[in-house]
Amino acid sequence: MIRAIFERLRRGEKGFTLIELLVVVTVLGALAGVAIPHFGKFIGHGETEAAETELHNIHTAVMALMADQNINLLDAGTYPITTNDMDDITLNGVPLSDYITGLNDDGTVKSGTTYSFTRDGQVSIP
Repeated sequence: MIRAIFERLRRGEKGFTLIELLVVVTVLGALAGVAIPHFGKFIGHGETEAAETELHNIHTAVMALMADQNINLLDAGTYPITTNDMDDITLNGVPLSDYITGLNDDGTVKSGTTYSFTRDGQVSIP
């Protein structure tokens, strides 16, 4: 088929026939019909996995903060604390945001997910 197209172009014929254009449009339509429904599933999956990865990173940062301060409990307060602002979680006045990269400028998480912290450093998504 490709050879036939090139031979026609060499003979001076320009363009494609209506049948060739319809075949291309049909193939593209079939590909789009298969790809678009799956694309929506991937977007939802990515947001969930981003929140789970962020949860793991926050938990690791809490453990690092507690290990650096050599203390087993976060600062006194009403626990559990539910927040998306890592400046709200402190230990000896050191905010958790100092231990996490990739936060917004105001110390909040990029995903907007709210996390629940217990005084002993456990983190979960409520």
